[in-house]
Amino acid sequence: MLIWFLPLFLLFLLIGLPVFFGLLAAPGILLYLNGQERDITLLYRNVYNGMDSFPLMAIPFFMLAGELMNKGGITIRLVQFSQALMGHLRGGLAQVNVLSSILFAGLSGSAVADTSALGSMLVPAMEKEGYTRRYAAAITAASSVIGPIIPPSGIMIIYAYVMGESVAALFLAGIVPGILVGVGLMVMIRLTADRYDLPAAKRVEFDGVELGALEKWVSFALVRLNIGLLIWVIAPLPETTGLLTWVTFIASLLVAHALMLALRTQVSSEFRTICKRAIVPLQTPVLILGGILGGVFTPTEAAAVAVAYAVFVAFFVLRTMSLKDLPDILSRAGLTSAVVLLLVGAALAFKTVVSLSYAPQILADFILTLSENPLVLLFLINLLLFIVGMFLDAGPAIIILGPILGPIFVDLGVDPIHFAIIMSVNLTVGLATPPMGLVLFVAAAVSREKVETIAKAILPFLAIEIAVIFLITYVPAISMTIPRLTGFAN
Repeated sequence: MLIWFLPLFLLFLLIGLPVFFGLLAAPGILLYLNGQERDITLLYRNVYNGMDSFPLMAIPFFMLAGELMNKGGITIRLVQFSQALMGHLRGGLAQVNVLSSILFAGLSGSAVADTSALGSMLVPAMEKEGYTRRYAAAITAASSVIGPIIPPSGIMIIYAYVMGESVAALFLAGIVPGILVGVGLMVMIRLTADRYDLPAAKRVEFDGVELGALEKWVSFALVRLNIGLLIWVIAPLPETTGLLTWVTFIASLLVAHALMLALRTQVSSEFRTICKRAIVPLQTPVLILGGILGGVFTPTEAAAVAVAYAVFVAFFVLRTMSLKDLPDILSRAGLTSAVVLLLVGAALAFKTVVSLSYAPQILADFILTLSENPLVLLFLINLLLFIVGMFLDAGPAIIILGPILGPIFVDLGVDPIHFAIIMSVNLTVGLATPPMGLVLFVAAAVSREKVETIAKAILPFLAIEIAVIFLITYVPAISMTIPRLTGFAN
C-alpha cells in the first residue's frame, strides 16, 4: 500500500497544496491507513534531523552573502561590466542579461535571486531599448538557471549531502556546463536577432561613473594578486623553499603588474573604471573556490567567509550600506533559507517512507528491464528528470530521486560526479520550464507579464538548454575535466 505515496503526492501538487505539506501529508496518511502509526513519529522527527546538518549550513550563508552583495550595489556593477564587454553587439542588452547571470551566479548560486535582482533592473531597461517585455522576461528566466550550476550552488550542496559526494568536486564540475549554457543562450540571441527585430549594435556610453579611493587601491591590489598567483601556480618554475619561494612569488607579481601596464594603453579610461568597479565583487567566487581547493576551509566555512567578505566590501570598501539595512537583509535571507531547509527536511522525511515501501528496488528493477545500454538509459532518465523538474523544485527532487537513481548508474559505469551534474543541470533547467517552473513566476512578477506569454517566448532558449543537457550527458569530459585536473575526481 505504501507504494501509492507518489501518486498521492502528485495529486496534492495538482490541487495546489504546497510542496512542503504534500511531502509530509502523502506518506503520513498512507502510514496511518497501513497501521504504522509509530512510523509517523519517525517521519516528522526526520524533518528536523534532515535540516540539522553542518554541510547544509552553507545554504543560509550563501543566501545571506547574495543578499548583502545585492543590497550593497554589486548588481549594477556587474551589469555595467557586462555592458562594457557585450553592450556593443546586436541585441546587446539581451547578451548583457546572460553575461550578468554568469557573473551573478558566482555570488548567489540561486536562480530565484538571479531572476529577482537582474530582472528588476534589466527588464525595464530592455523594454526602454525596444525589446518586448515578454522577450526580456523570457531571457531573464532562461539565463537565471545558470545560477545553481556555476559555483557556489545550493542544489549541489544538497546533492553532496544526500549522496556523500565531494562538494568541491561538484562545484568544479559545474563550471564548464554553466558557461556552456550561457554561450548557447548568447548564440541563440544572435540567431534570433532578425526574427525578434532586436535593437542594432551601438556603442555603450558610461558617464559619471566614479571609483572611490579605497576601492581603487583594493581593486589595484586584487588584480595583480590574482594574476600573480595564477602565473606562480601554472608557470613551469623549479620547486623552491624558504626565501627563494618568496622571490619567485614577488617576481610573479611584478610580471602581473607589467601585464596590467601594457593592457592599460589598449583600452579607454571609462572601460578601465568599469572593470575596476567589478573586481571587488568578482573576487567572491575566487575566494570561495580558492579556499576550498586549497584546503583552507570547508564549503560551509567558505560560505561564512563569503558573508564576512560581503560585509567588509559593502560597509568599508564601497560604503553602500549602513546598519539600518541589516534587519531587512537578514529577514529576507532567513525567509529564503527557511523555505529551502524546510523542503530539504520534508524531502528527507519523505525519503524514509520511500525506503520502507521498497520503491527504490522496484524502480531500479523496472529501469534495468527497459535496456541494458547505459546510453539509452541516460536518455530515458533525462526525460524523466525533465518531467519531474516541471513540477517539483530541484532540491526535493534530488533528495527523493538521487538515492534511487544514483546507485543504478554508478553500477552501470557512470561516474558519480558526472551523474550528479546531469541530474543537477536537468532539474535546474526545470525551474524555467512550464507549467510550474518557479523562476517563470518570479519573472512574471518582476516584469508584470503573464506567465503564459513568457512560457511561449522562452521555448527557443529552453531548446538550447536541453541540447546542453544531452551534450553534458554524452560527453563526460565537459563536466569531468576540471575535477580530474585538480585531483577531485578519478
